[in-house]
Amino acid sequence: MLKHFTLEYWMDEGWYIGRLKEVPGVFSQGETLKELEENINEAYKLMVEETEGEVVTHEKVYTKEVGVEV
Repeated sequence: MLKHFTLEYWMDEGWYIGRLKEVPGVFSQGETLKELEENINEAYKLMVEETEGEVVTHEKVYTKEVGVEV
């Protein structure tokens, strides 16, 4: 199954650094954008394997729009 996420990335000292916006904690890097995409895919797979079997339950999840002064 193919899932789509938003890859946010930037350059830092010649490296592409990135994270999956919708999946906190999934970061990686690569010398090229293609390598970053491959590495972020691997980082996601490792995160899923690591958390597989963990059950997190919440009675109710809430959302609320808040204003942040910038």
